Amino acid sequence: QVQLVESGGGSGQPGGSLRLSCVASGRITTITDMYWYRQAPGKERELVAVITKVGDTNYADLVKGRFTISRDNAKNTVYLQMNGLKEEDTAVYYCRADARIIVNVEGAYVDKVYWGKGTLVTVSS
Repeated sequence: QVQLVESGGGSGQPGGSLRLSCVASGRITTITDMYWYRQAPGKERELVAVITKVGDTNYADLVKGRFTISRDNAKNTVYLQMNGLKEEDTAVYYCRADARIIVNVEGAYVDKVYWGKGTLVTVSS
């Protein structure tokens, strides 16, 4: 099992910055990719950014150039630096971790997905 705890949410002003953190615990050596998702009121959860175990990143078009995802494997933490905030960035932000668990000596594995409980980001003037 992997547990994820997000922090850093709160209120920000348009044009401002916030940094979210997500700390992983448990079977952290099985974690591969880590993600940030968000869900705005009345909308579906959407992908914000992803970072692989080796640091490759990808972003949703809506945040590209404004948000930066990073990862400190020594601290078991993934970050989301959010700059140039817009009111439409208001949402609950969720951390996700994918894990690959080897189940036998032949290398058979099971892929699992873990989610944090989310942290609220509100952007308003």
